[in-house]
Amino acid sequence: MKKEENSPYKIESLTDAHRAFGLPTPKHPLVSLINGAHTPVAMNAIPGSHVLGFYKISYKPKLSGRLKYGQSYYDFDEGGLLFAAPGQVIGSSENDGTICSQYTLLIHPDFFLGYPQAKTIKQYGFFSYSTHETLHLSEDEKETIIEIFKMIEKELNSRIDDFSQAVVISQIELLMNYANRFHKRQFITRKAVNHNLLQNLEDVLDQYFTNETSLSQGLPTVSYLAEYLNLSPSYLSDMLRSLIGQNAQHYIHDKLIEKAKEKLSTTNLSVSEVAYALGFEHSQSFSKLFKTKTNLSPLEFRRSFN
Repeated sequence: MKKEENSPYKIESLTDAHRAFGLPTPKHPLVSLINGAHTPVAMNAIPGSHVLGFYKISYKPKLSGRLKYGQSYYDFDEGGLLFAAPGQVIGSSENDGTICSQYTLLIHPDFFLGYPQAKTIKQYGFFSYSTHETLHLSEDEKETIIEIFKMIEKELNSRIDDFSQAVVISQIELLMNYANRFHKRQFITRKAVNHNLLQNLEDVLDQYFTNETSLSQGLPTVSYLAEYLNLSPSYLSDMLRSLIGQNAQHYIHDKLIEKAKEKLSTTNLSVSEVAYALGFEHSQSFSKLFKTKTNLSPLEFRRSFN
């Protein structure tokens, strides 16, 4: 695991991961469950940031106040789940290295070959959240997750037979389904915080157009807004879906149309000038979006308004 200067460590295999944590070679080369109660592993066992070649799901029984969820601190002290996908850079100087995972599940993508989960696991959006956007758990949810980890641990420690892989994959799918349920719940219980984020998002977009940032940077992007709010693009879209029923890209488009209507109805700017002011490179793209959203061309809207 040679680390290039200013580059994150690359951990391609489960064997490499076990070696980095000072653990014995995993029993199975493609799936491993590390029980922190038996073999404590600190978060800073690997210095700095690193990139994994496999999926990682960790349950931490205690969360530090230095770790944040979006722009706010964790809601619960009971613990939370953190997810990482292959190729994702993880690790942060904000992490408290004294906090250990009670359970850490490592799954190489090849473990799912020949099973539907090879595709379905990629559909869970929380694998592309930032590491500070963890799934915090209530006491009841924690008990459910721990029981599933125990099931997986028992199966992995049992004698291998023709059904072992299918059973473990089913247990992983069960874990993912519960995690998905709890993520949906999380957006409901955090509505007050998320409404504040929504207000901040509206302010960011208003400033974007008021300050004419669009003239130099073009159309506002999901990545730009997410970075400004200290969120991952995936979390931002999921948050908006829970609040207003649309993803971040659709939200941006609706705001663009609002600004376009304002300019078309209150100024004498041409359609091309309006498009340019909003950040469009080509007026045809603006007109196409406007028509899609309003069933009117920009000129038809201006005439109907007047």
